Parts: sequence; structure tokens; C-alpha cells
Amino acid sequence: MNVPGLIAEGSPPRYFRFAGLAALGLPHLTTTRHFPGVTPSAQRSGPFDEQARETLAGAGLDFSRLSYVRQVHGADVATAPAGGGFAGDADVLTTTERGVPLAIFAADCLPIVLWDPDVTALAAAHVGWRGTVAGAQRAAVEALAALGGRPVRMRVVIGPSIGPCCYEVDGPVIADFTAAYGARAAAWMQPARPGHVMLDLWTANEALLQDAGVRSSHIENPRLCTACHTDLLYSYRMGHRGRLVTVAALV
Repeated sequence: MNVPGLIAEGSPPRYFRFAGLAALGLPHLTTTRHFPGVTPSAQRSGPFDEQARETLAGAGLDFSRLSYVRQVHGADVATAPAGGGFAGDADVLTTTERGVPLAIFAADCLPIVLWDPDVTALAAAHVGWRGTVAGAQRAAVEALAALGGRPVRMRVVIGPSIGPCCYEVDGPVIADFTAAYGARAAAWMQPARPGHVMLDLWTANEALLQDAGVRSSHIENPRLCTACHTDLLYSYRMGHRGRLVTVAALV
């Protein structure tokens, strides 16, 4: 599958890399449903099988130091332990340790990686509609800035996630977005059936990242919809139990 901005590894692709991050030399990947050994329980206990560990190693990622959180659909920030491992309940994970991969699990929500190439600091975030309302993307930018990063230098990628083509939401979600962002929230919604809209989390988060100081030209988003490509990706909305994982590490 040829997706502009993504580099496919394997046939069918086991994982993708982002062209911009790859060119800058940051080890990372975002998996497909063909990646071995990622299960729903991986978010809780990290049980990647041996084949998955070998695949991660081939991408320059040390599984033995992998760090992850229990994602709770908020905007809290956790720091990865120096040796990797579980970092607690949060939706933003940071590190200044070289060789500690940060992992975000998703199956419609946005996995976001943020990196300032001029400093030794990295952040990753899990951002669904609740996280968008809570400001998880801004929390990630501010967390990276607290570690020495500058928003204008940050490189940000948004991994495969549900697009506005498929993400229908109802009144309570509309109300929460409107309460958080006022009239501008309407720009991220298109009318659907009565009482429902199609929500564009991609455009919303790109706009909010820019509000936080990130340059639009530094945001990579291949706009690969999980619900449109169920042969390749997992989608919670489409009834899948599997999870995709986005991983990145400092070198």
C-alpha cells in the first residue's frame, strides 16, 4: 500500500515509518495489523512475543527498555523510567533517556510523537476525542518544552487513526467540544444524521498543535483512516480488539 508520507516495511506492510522522522534519523515505527505479537493486553503488561521483539530491534528499537502507560483518555503527563517499563496512568509520555522507546497503543485514537531534533527529549501522546477536549496535544508540547524543546523546532507526527470520513459522534461529544473551544469547534464538524456530526480529530489537533506553537510545516499527518482500511489497520469503531502501536526512541 502506497501512502504519501509513509514508508512501508514488508508486504503486506508490518509497519510504517514517517518520511520526515526517518530522514532526520529518529528510530520509530507505527504498526499495522500484520505486525507480530501486539495484543490488547500489551498496553497493560507489554507482552510482545519474540518475533515482535526482533522486528522492533530491526527498526533500532530496544524492546527491553520499552516504556508505556495505562492510557486513560486525559492529558496527564508521565516520565518514562530510565530503564523503561510501566510509567503509570497518563496519556502523554516523555523521556530524555537515549534508547528508551516510548509506546502508544491505539485503534482509532491519534498516536502523536513530538521531537525537537536540537535537544535530547522526546514525547508521545494518545489523543482521542476526550484527550482533544482535555488538551492532551498542548500538554505534550508543554511537557517537551519543559525538557528544553522549543515548539517552533518540534517535529510532530500523527499516526493512523480514525478520519472525519468515518467518525460520527453525538450530542454529548458535540457539547464537550463546544464548551472547550467555542465557535471554532464547528469548523471541525460536518453535519450527519440528526443530532450527529462527523468529527475531524485530525484538523482539530493540527490546529491545536499550531496554537501551542508548532509550525504547520512541521506536522506530518498521512491521514490514513483506521476505519477505512480494516484489511491493514485495527479500528475500535469497526469492532476490533487488536491495537496498533506507535513507538519512537532517542538515539
